[in-house]
Amino acid sequence: MRCVITVVGKDMVGILAKVSSICADCNVNILEVTQSILQDMFCMIMLADTTQATVDFTTLADQLENCGKDNGLSIHAMHEDIFNSMHKI
Repeated sequence: MRCVITVVGKDMVGILAKVSSICADCNVNILEVTQSILQDMFCMIMLADTTQATVDFTTLADQLENCGKDNGLSIHAMHEDIFNSMHKI
């Protein structure tokens, strides 16, 4: 299964490293990354493969959300199918 991870917050050093470390620790493969800095706001979307993950999806999502809370960021993970359904016209 693939999931979409979004990160939004004030730009600072190490955001990508923190999120990718959580993914690596959970054996989640990052397939694609796009990020932008809008003035002082950091925005990133990742597409990740959770097929070989060592934790269930809820645990991964909770770890990412907690990382966001600890760093003043909004980090969300959702199944790719849900993301696609939400963004269809």
